[in-house]
Amino acid sequence: MPQTSSTQPRLPLNGLTVLDLTLARAGPTAVRHFADWGADVIRIEPPAGEGEDVAGRRHGFDFQNLHRNKRAVTLNLKSREGHEAFMRLAAKADVILENMRANAKHRLKVSYEDVKAINPRIVYGSISGFGQDGPYGPRAGVDQIAQGMGGLMSITGEPGRGPMRVGIPIDDLTAGNLLAMGCMMALFDRERTGIGRWVTTSLLESQIFMLDFQASRWLMGQQIAGQAGNDHPTGIPTGVFPTSDGHINIAASSSRVFARFCEAIGRPDWLDKEDWKTQAGRSADRKAINAAIAAITQAQPSAHWIDLFEANGIPCGPIYSIDQVFADPQVKHLGMATKMASPHVGDAEVVASAINISGFSKDIRAHTPDAGEHTAEILKSVGYTDAELNDMRLKGVI
Repeated sequence: MPQTSSTQPRLPLNGLTVLDLTLARAGPTAVRHFADWGADVIRIEPPAGEGEDVAGRRHGFDFQNLHRNKRAVTLNLKSREGHEAFMRLAAKADVILENMRANAKHRLKVSYEDVKAINPRIVYGSISGFGQDGPYGPRAGVDQIAQGMGGLMSITGEPGRGPMRVGIPIDDLTAGNLLAMGCMMALFDRERTGIGRWVTTSLLESQIFMLDFQASRWLMGQQIAGQAGNDHPTGIPTGVFPTSDGHINIAASSSRVFARFCEAIGRPDWLDKEDWKTQAGRSADRKAINAAIAAITQAQPSAHWIDLFEANGIPCGPIYSIDQVFADPQVKHLGMATKMASPHVGDAEVVASAINISGFSKDIRAHTPDAGEHTAEILKSVGYTDAELNDMRLKGVI
Protein backbone atom coordinates (compact mmCIF):
# COMPACT_ATOMS: atom_id res chain seq x y z
CA MET A 1 0.00 0.00 0.00
CA PRO A 2 2.80 2.56 0.58
CA GLN A 3 3.13 5.03 -2.26
CA THR A 4 6.48 4.69 -4.02
CA SER A 5 8.02 6.61 -6.87
CA SER A 6 11.47 6.63 -8.38
CA THR A 7 11.20 10.41 -8.64
CA GLN A 8 10.60 10.91 -4.91
CA PRO A 9 13.64 11.56 -2.70
CA ARG A 10 14.41 9.09 0.06
CA LEU A 11 13.24 10.32 3.44
CA PRO A 12 13.51 8.92 7.00
CA LEU A 13 9.90 7.70 7.21
CA ASN A 14 9.64 6.11 3.77
CA GLY A 15 7.85 2.77 3.98
CA LEU A 16 5.48 3.77 6.79
CA THR A 17 1.77 3.94 6.07
CA VAL A 18 -0.23 6.33 8.24
CA LEU A 19 -4.03 6.58 8.33
CA ASP A 20 -5.12 10.11 9.19
CA LEU A 21 -8.48 10.39 10.95
CA THR A 22 -7.70 13.78 12.46
CA LEU A 23 -9.74 16.97 12.59
CA ALA A 24 -9.13 20.66 13.28
CA ARG A 25 -5.49 21.37 14.28
CA ALA A 26 -4.00 19.28 17.08
CA GLY A 27 -4.25 15.96 15.24
CA PRO A 28 -3.21 17.32 11.83
CA THR A 29 -0.15 18.87 13.46
CA ALA A 30 0.96 15.40 14.56
CA VAL A 31 0.24 13.92 11.15
CA ARG A 32 2.17 16.68 9.36
CA HIS A 33 5.46 15.43 10.84
CA PHE A 34 4.85 12.00 9.33
CA ALA A 35 3.78 13.46 5.98
CA ASP A 36 6.68 15.89 5.72
CA TRP A 37 9.28 13.23 6.45
CA GLY A 38 8.23 10.62 3.93
CA ALA A 39 5.43 8.44 5.32
CA ASP A 40 2.58 7.54 2.98
CA VAL A 41 -0.18 9.45 4.77
CA ILE A 42 -3.74 8.64 3.76
CA ARG A 43 -6.21 11.24 4.95
CA ILE A 44 -9.64 9.70 5.51
CA GLU A 45 -12.58 12.10 5.33
CA PRO A 46 -16.33 11.54 5.19
CA PRO A 47 -18.12 11.99 1.85
CA ALA A 48 -19.75 15.35 1.20
CA GLY A 49 -22.58 15.98 3.63
CA GLU A 50 -21.17 13.74 6.35
CA GLY A 51 -19.11 14.84 9.35
CA GLU A 52 -17.02 18.00 9.56
CA ASP A 53 -17.60 20.52 6.76
CA VAL A 54 -14.23 21.43 5.30
CA ALA A 55 -15.30 22.20 1.73
CA GLY A 56 -15.54 25.95 2.17
CA ARG A 57 -12.09 26.29 3.65
CA ARG A 58 -10.25 23.48 1.90
CA HIS A 59 -8.42 25.85 -0.44
CA GLY A 60 -7.72 28.37 2.31
CA PHE A 61 -4.31 29.08 3.80
CA ASP A 62 -4.84 27.06 6.99
CA PHE A 63 -6.01 23.78 5.46
CA GLN A 64 -3.40 23.95 2.70
CA ASN A 65 -0.60 24.45 5.22
CA LEU A 66 -1.75 21.59 7.47
CA HIS A 67 -2.41 18.86 4.93
CA ARG A 68 0.39 18.87 2.35
CA ASN A 69 2.30 15.72 1.40
CA LYS A 70 -0.76 13.47 1.82
CA ARG A 71 -3.14 11.41 -0.25
CA ALA A 72 -6.88 11.64 0.39
CA VAL A 73 -9.77 9.19 0.40
CA THR A 74 -13.44 9.71 1.26
CA LEU A 75 -15.02 6.98 3.35
CA ASN A 76 -18.21 6.83 5.37
CA LEU A 77 -17.08 5.01 8.50
CA LYS A 78 -20.66 4.81 9.77
CA SER A 79 -21.61 2.43 6.97
CA ARG A 80 -20.85 -1.28 6.99
CA GLU A 81 -18.98 -1.05 3.70
CA GLY A 82 -17.01 2.01 4.77
CA HIS A 83 -15.99 0.38 8.03
CA GLU A 84 -14.89 -2.74 6.16
CA ALA A 85 -12.78 -0.64 3.79
CA PHE A 86 -11.17 1.17 6.70
CA MET A 87 -10.28 -2.12 8.39
CA ARG A 88 -8.68 -3.38 5.19
CA LEU A 89 -6.51 -0.26 5.16
CA ALA A 90 -5.82 -0.56 8.88
CA ALA A 91 -4.67 -4.16 8.52
CA LYS A 92 -1.73 -2.96 6.41
CA ALA A 93 -1.05 0.35 8.17
CA ASP A 94 1.73 1.18 10.59
CA VAL A 95 0.19 4.18 12.35
CA ILE A 96 -3.32 5.55 12.88
CA LEU A 97 -3.79 9.06 14.26
CA GLU A 98 -7.04 10.59 15.53
CA ASN A 99 -8.28 13.42 17.75
CA MET A 100 -12.00 12.75 17.98
CA ARG A 101 -13.88 13.01 21.25
CA ALA A 102 -12.61 10.21 23.44
CA ASN A 103 -15.68 7.97 22.90
CA ALA A 104 -16.22 8.58 19.18
CA LYS A 105 -13.72 6.03 17.91
CA HIS A 106 -15.37 3.35 20.04
CA ARG A 107 -18.80 4.15 18.60
CA LEU A 108 -17.34 3.89 15.10
CA LYS A 109 -15.49 0.68 16.02
CA VAL A 110 -12.16 2.06 14.82
CA SER A 111 -10.46 2.25 18.24
CA TYR A 112 -7.04 0.86 19.14
CA GLU A 113 -8.59 -2.36 20.46
CA ASP A 114 -10.63 -2.77 17.27
CA VAL A 115 -7.58 -2.36 15.05
CA LYS A 116 -5.19 -4.27 17.30
CA ALA A 117 -7.37 -7.36 16.86
CA ILE A 118 -6.44 -7.50 13.16
CA ASN A 119 -3.07 -5.71 13.28
CA PRO A 120 -1.14 -6.14 16.54
CA ARG A 121 1.75 -4.06 15.12
CA ILE A 122 -0.35 -0.91 14.84
CA VAL A 123 0.81 2.25 16.60
CA TYR A 124 -2.37 4.14 17.37
CA GLY A 125 -2.11 7.80 18.41
CA SER A 126 -4.93 9.73 20.10
CA ILE A 127 -5.36 13.32 21.24
CA SER A 128 -8.37 14.26 23.36
CA GLY A 129 -9.34 17.38 25.23
CA PHE A 130 -8.84 16.09 28.77
CA GLY A 131 -7.75 12.44 28.58
CA GLN A 132 -9.27 9.21 27.36
CA ASP A 133 -11.08 8.63 30.66
CA GLY A 134 -11.62 10.25 34.05
CA PRO A 135 -14.31 12.76 35.07
CA TYR A 136 -13.66 15.03 32.07
CA GLY A 137 -12.91 12.28 29.56
CA PRO A 138 -16.15 12.65 27.56
CA ARG A 139 -15.84 16.42 27.23
CA ALA A 140 -14.91 18.16 24.00
CA GLY A 141 -11.84 20.32 24.31
CA VAL A 142 -10.47 23.22 22.28
CA ASP A 143 -7.20 25.12 22.56
CA GLN A 144 -8.41 28.16 24.47
CA ILE A 145 -10.33 26.08 27.03
CA ALA A 146 -7.15 24.12 27.75
CA GLN A 147 -5.10 27.32 27.93
CA GLY A 148 -7.43 28.47 30.69
CA MET A 149 -7.69 25.19 32.59
CA GLY A 150 -3.98 24.49 32.21
CA GLY A 151 -2.97 27.75 33.89
CA LEU A 152 -1.46 29.52 30.88
CA MET A 153 -3.97 32.36 30.71
CA SER A 154 -3.37 33.19 34.37
CA ILE A 155 0.30 33.99 33.69
CA THR A 156 -0.08 35.61 30.26
CA GLY A 157 -0.63 39.33 29.81
CA GLU A 158 -0.09 42.40 31.96
CA PRO A 159 -0.75 42.43 35.70
CA GLY A 160 -4.24 43.57 36.57
CA ARG A 161 -5.62 43.23 33.04
CA GLY A 162 -7.32 39.86 33.53
CA PRO A 163 -6.55 36.51 31.86
CA MET A 164 -5.09 36.58 28.35
CA ARG A 165 -4.86 33.88 25.70
CA VAL A 166 -1.67 33.31 23.76
CA GLY A 167 -1.83 34.58 20.18
CA ILE A 168 -1.40 31.16 18.56
CA PRO A 169 -3.14 27.82 19.29
CA ILE A 170 -0.13 26.80 21.35
CA ASP A 171 -1.92 23.94 23.08
CA ASP A 172 -3.15 22.33 19.87
CA LEU A 173 0.32 22.62 18.39
CA THR A 174 2.05 21.27 21.48
CA ALA A 175 -0.31 18.30 21.77
CA GLY A 176 0.26 17.49 18.10
CA ASN A 177 4.03 17.71 18.43
CA LEU A 178 4.05 15.54 21.55
CA LEU A 179 1.81 12.91 19.97
CA ALA A 180 4.09 12.67 16.94
CA MET A 181 7.11 12.21 19.21
CA GLY A 182 5.29 9.59 21.28
CA CYS A 183 4.32 7.63 18.18
CA MET A 184 7.90 7.73 16.91
CA MET A 185 9.02 6.23 20.24
CA ALA A 186 6.37 3.53 19.94
CA LEU A 187 7.58 2.74 16.42
CA PHE A 188 11.14 2.46 17.71
CA ASP A 189 9.96 0.09 20.44
CA ARG A 190 8.08 -1.96 17.84
CA GLU A 191 11.35 -2.64 16.05
CA ARG A 192 12.47 -4.57 19.14
CA THR A 193 9.21 -6.14 20.25
CA GLY A 194 7.10 -6.45 17.11
CA ILE A 195 4.18 -5.06 19.11
CA GLY A 196 2.34 -1.78 18.55
CA ARG A 197 1.13 0.58 21.25
CA TRP A 198 -1.65 3.04 21.98
CA VAL A 199 -0.09 6.48 22.44
CA THR A 200 -2.25 9.18 23.98
CA THR A 201 -2.00 12.76 25.12
CA SER A 202 -4.53 15.51 25.70
CA LEU A 203 -4.77 19.24 25.41
CA LEU A 204 -4.85 19.53 29.20
CA GLU A 205 -1.80 17.34 29.77
CA SER A 206 0.13 19.12 27.04
CA GLN A 207 -0.66 22.54 28.43
CA ILE A 208 0.40 21.59 31.96
CA PHE A 209 3.61 20.10 30.56
CA MET A 210 4.27 23.41 28.81
CA LEU A 211 3.98 25.34 32.08
CA ASP A 212 7.43 23.91 32.77
CA PHE A 213 9.30 26.01 35.37
CA GLN A 214 6.14 27.90 36.29
CA ALA A 215 4.61 24.56 37.28
CA SER A 216 7.70 23.47 39.19
CA ARG A 217 7.67 26.78 41.10
CA TRP A 218 4.36 25.63 42.55
CA LEU A 219 5.09 21.91 42.89
CA MET A 220 8.43 22.39 44.62
CA GLY A 221 8.14 25.83 46.19
CA GLN A 222 4.41 26.55 46.47
CA GLN A 223 4.91 29.78 44.51
CA ILE A 224 1.88 30.76 42.43
CA ALA A 225 3.10 32.63 39.36
CA GLY A 226 1.18 35.69 38.25
CA GLN A 227 1.11 37.83 35.15
CA ALA A 228 4.36 39.63 34.34
CA GLY A 229 3.47 41.16 30.97
CA ASN A 230 6.54 41.47 28.76
CA ASP A 231 8.94 41.03 31.66
CA HIS A 232 10.54 37.70 32.34
CA PRO A 233 8.88 36.38 35.50
CA THR A 234 12.15 35.84 37.37
CA GLY A 235 15.08 37.26 35.37
CA ILE A 236 15.43 41.07 35.24
CA PRO A 237 16.13 42.92 33.04
CA THR A 238 14.54 40.82 30.34
CA GLY A 239 11.68 42.34 28.40
CA VAL A 240 10.45 44.85 25.85
CA PHE A 241 11.96 48.32 25.74
CA PRO A 242 11.00 51.35 23.63
CA THR A 243 13.22 52.82 20.94
CA SER A 244 12.81 55.96 18.84
CA ASP A 245 11.18 53.92 16.06
CA GLY A 246 9.53 50.98 17.86
CA HIS A 247 10.48 48.39 20.45
CA ILE A 248 13.13 45.74 21.00
CA ASN A 249 13.64 42.76 23.27
CA ILE A 250 16.62 42.79 25.61
CA ALA A 251 17.74 39.87 27.80
CA ALA A 252 20.45 40.93 30.26
CA SER A 253 19.45 39.22 33.47
CA SER A 254 22.60 37.32 34.45
CA SER A 255 25.20 39.24 36.45
CA ARG A 256 27.84 38.85 33.74
CA VAL A 257 25.59 40.04 30.92
CA PHE A 258 24.12 42.84 33.05
CA ALA A 259 27.64 44.16 33.63
CA ARG A 260 28.30 44.25 29.86
CA PHE A 261 24.91 45.85 29.32
CA CYS A 262 25.59 48.69 31.77
CA GLU A 263 28.94 49.41 30.14
CA ALA A 264 27.46 49.31 26.63
CA ILE A 265 24.72 51.89 27.33
CA GLY A 266 27.05 54.19 29.21
CA ARG A 267 25.80 53.57 32.74
CA PRO A 268 28.59 51.69 34.54
CA ASP A 269 27.44 53.45 37.72
CA TRP A 270 24.45 51.10 37.83
CA LEU A 271 26.87 48.36 38.81
CA ASP A 272 27.51 50.20 42.07
CA LYS A 273 23.84 50.27 43.05
CA GLU A 274 23.56 47.81 45.90
CA ASP A 275 19.97 46.83 45.06
CA TRP A 276 20.91 45.96 41.46
CA LYS A 277 23.97 43.82 42.12
CA THR A 278 22.03 40.55 42.23
CA GLN A 279 19.33 39.10 40.03
CA ALA A 280 17.01 38.87 43.03
CA GLY A 281 17.60 42.52 43.82
CA ARG A 282 16.98 43.60 40.25
CA SER A 283 13.82 41.52 40.13
CA ALA A 284 12.52 43.20 43.30
CA ASP A 285 13.18 46.63 41.76
CA ARG A 286 12.04 45.79 38.25
CA LYS A 287 9.87 48.88 37.72
CA ALA A 288 12.71 51.26 38.51
CA ILE A 289 15.31 49.40 36.46
CA ASN A 290 12.98 49.04 33.46
CA ALA A 291 12.14 52.76 33.56
CA ALA A 292 15.83 53.67 33.74
CA ILE A 293 16.64 51.49 30.71
CA ALA A 294 13.66 52.80 28.74
CA ALA A 295 14.73 56.40 29.30
CA ILE A 296 17.94 55.61 27.45
CA THR A 297 16.78 53.20 24.72
CA GLN A 298 13.99 55.48 23.51
CA ALA A 299 16.57 58.02 22.34
CA GLN A 300 17.90 55.85 19.49
CA PRO A 301 16.34 53.62 16.79
CA SER A 302 16.07 49.88 17.19
CA ALA A 303 18.86 49.10 14.72
CA HIS A 304 21.31 51.20 16.74
CA TRP A 305 20.70 49.25 19.92
CA ILE A 306 20.66 45.85 18.24
CA ASP A 307 24.02 46.54 16.58
CA LEU A 308 25.47 47.82 19.86
CA PHE A 309 24.21 44.99 22.01
CA GLU A 310 25.16 42.30 19.51
CA ALA A 311 28.69 43.70 19.39
CA ASN A 312 28.86 43.36 23.17
CA GLY A 313 27.38 39.86 23.43
CA ILE A 314 24.05 40.99 24.89
CA PRO A 315 21.02 38.98 23.67
CA CYS A 316 18.54 41.25 21.92
CA GLY A 317 16.28 41.35 18.91
CA PRO A 318 13.63 43.26 17.00
CA ILE A 319 9.91 42.72 17.47
CA TYR A 320 8.50 41.85 14.06
CA SER A 321 5.09 41.82 12.49
CA ILE A 322 4.43 38.60 10.55
CA ASP A 323 5.43 40.13 7.20
CA GLN A 324 8.70 41.34 8.71
CA VAL A 325 9.40 37.84 10.03
CA PHE A 326 9.47 36.38 6.53
CA ALA A 327 11.47 39.33 5.15
CA ASP A 328 14.26 38.80 7.68
CA PRO A 329 17.49 37.53 6.03
CA GLN A 330 18.01 34.78 8.62
CA VAL A 331 14.46 33.49 8.15
CA LYS A 332 15.02 33.46 4.39
CA HIS A 333 18.29 31.62 4.91
CA LEU A 334 16.50 29.00 7.02
CA GLY A 335 13.90 28.49 4.27
CA MET A 336 10.91 28.70 6.60
CA ALA A 337 8.65 29.72 3.71
CA THR A 338 8.66 26.81 1.28
CA LYS A 339 7.04 26.48 -2.14
CA MET A 340 4.12 24.18 -2.91
CA ALA A 341 2.84 23.84 -6.46
CA SER A 342 -0.85 22.93 -6.46
CA PRO A 343 -3.38 22.40 -9.26
CA HIS A 344 -6.03 23.62 -6.83
CA VAL A 345 -4.54 26.86 -5.47
CA GLY A 346 -1.65 27.50 -7.86
CA ASP A 347 1.89 28.20 -6.72
CA ALA A 348 1.85 28.93 -3.02
CA GLU A 349 4.13 29.11 -0.03
CA VAL A 350 3.53 27.22 3.21
CA VAL A 351 5.45 27.00 6.47
CA ALA A 352 8.38 24.59 6.28
CA SER A 353 9.18 21.94 8.85
CA ALA A 354 11.36 23.36 11.61
CA ILE A 355 13.31 20.08 11.77
CA ASN A 356 16.51 19.72 9.77
CA ILE A 357 18.12 16.32 9.23
CA SER A 358 21.45 16.14 7.44
CA GLY A 359 21.25 14.49 4.04
CA PHE A 360 17.49 14.91 3.66
CA SER A 361 15.41 17.53 1.87
CA LYS A 362 12.30 18.99 3.45
CA ASP A 363 10.85 20.36 0.21
CA ILE A 364 7.11 19.85 -0.26
CA ARG A 365 6.67 16.69 -2.34
CA ALA A 366 2.92 16.73 -2.94
CA HIS A 367 0.19 19.38 -2.87
CA THR A 368 -2.62 19.33 -0.34
CA PRO A 369 -5.17 16.96 -1.92
CA ASP A 370 -8.79 17.68 -2.68
CA ALA A 371 -11.41 15.54 -0.96
CA GLY A 372 -11.24 11.98 -2.24
CA GLU A 373 -8.54 12.81 -4.77
CA HIS A 374 -6.93 9.38 -4.35
CA THR A 375 -9.91 7.27 -3.31
CA ALA A 376 -9.83 4.92 -6.27
CA GLU A 377 -6.09 4.24 -6.26
CA ILE A 378 -5.98 3.73 -2.50
CA LEU A 379 -8.92 1.34 -2.32
CA LYS A 380 -7.72 -0.59 -5.36
CA SER A 381 -4.42 -1.11 -3.51
CA VAL A 382 -6.32 -3.16 -0.91
CA GLY A 383 -8.25 -5.23 -3.42
CA TYR A 384 -11.34 -3.28 -4.47
CA THR A 385 -12.47 -3.58 -8.09
CA ASP A 386 -13.93 -0.85 -10.29
CA ALA A 387 -17.35 -2.47 -10.00
CA GLU A 388 -17.16 -2.48 -6.21
CA LEU A 389 -16.04 1.15 -6.17
CA ASN A 390 -18.94 2.17 -8.40
CA ASP A 391 -21.36 0.39 -6.08
CA MET A 392 -19.84 2.16 -3.08
CA ARG A 393 -20.25 5.51 -4.82
CA LEU A 394 -23.91 4.81 -5.52
CA LYS A 395 -24.45 3.99 -1.83
CA GLY A 396 -22.64 7.14 -0.63
CA VAL A 397 -19.88 5.11 1.03
CA ILE A 398 -17.15 6.96 -0.89
